[in-house]
Amino acid sequence: MKPTDIIKRPVALTEKATRLKEANKVIFEVALSANKLEIKSAVETLFNVKVADVNTLVQRGKLKRMGRGLAKRPNYKKAVVTLREGNDIQFFDESKE
Repeated sequence: MKPTDIIKRPVALTEKATRLKEANKVIFEVALSANKLEIKSAVETLFNVKVADVNTLVQRGKLKRMGRGLAKRPNYKKAVVTLREGNDIQFFDESKE
């Protein structure tokens, strides 16, 4: 798989992701079939950083109302990537505060 197929999008707008950013950790939504080694190499390739650790979890889809019935949102996989000291990933321009 290509690195752009493995890393789908950053999860940077949640409170937990903002809190983890201070601990040099970044959260990504990744492909369900991706393993930790593939995620590590994809992040290092795409963002030119060194990765210290990768933790993954599968977020189960919620049941939602669709009219009178129920529908299930799809499952997705998240990866919490710990960067080495001195490395940083900036998704948004945070200097405009």
